[in-house]
Amino acid sequence: MSASKPRVLVPIADGTEEMEFTIVVDVLRRAGVEVVTAGLDGTRPHRCSRGIAIVPDVPLAEVRGPFDLIVLPGGGEGSVRFERSAELGAVLRAQQAAGGGIAAICAAPSALAAHGIGKGAAMTAHPSVRDAVAAHGQWCEESVVESGTIVTARGPGTAFEFALVLVARLCGDDIAARVRAPMMFED
Repeated sequence: MSASKPRVLVPIADGTEEMEFTIVVDVLRRAGVEVVTAGLDGTRPHRCSRGIAIVPDVPLAEVRGPFDLIVLPGGGEGSVRFERSAELGAVLRAQQAAGGGIAAICAAPSALAAHGIGKGAAMTAHPSVRDAVAAHGQWCEESVVESGTIVTARGPGTAFEFALVLVARLCGDDIAARVRAPMMFED
């Protein structure tokens, strides 16, 4: 945990899963985290997997760290774009080299594998990318998996749990509980 306000980078590409992007950004901001959204293709609206357009804060090319955490939302097409982005790969490798946190949900753990992030770590992901993730790390079936500085989750249905785990890691369990309470989850 950072002594000051935690800072998180959330990249977006065309084809990103909008629920995962929006839930993660929203929950982190509710916790008081500074979230920077960065577009792989600049600040133009990025068309997500279900057709919703999201305008990022900054182009990925202009992102300047440090960040306490980088979070990759999933989505099949968006994750492939993350895999193919040399620029994102460089940002992720710098984050890993600095010992910073990296998280990915749904198909996005395949981008971690493609860029050599978290080799050997326990990971989960959407079943559609199981082979790529299992070849890179230790495959797990849990909804959310924490392995050192790497956090992964399965898909849209786990997005709230994933986001709250990230809040707990960045801000502590008390803040995570305060953010969770008004969301009306059934216990």
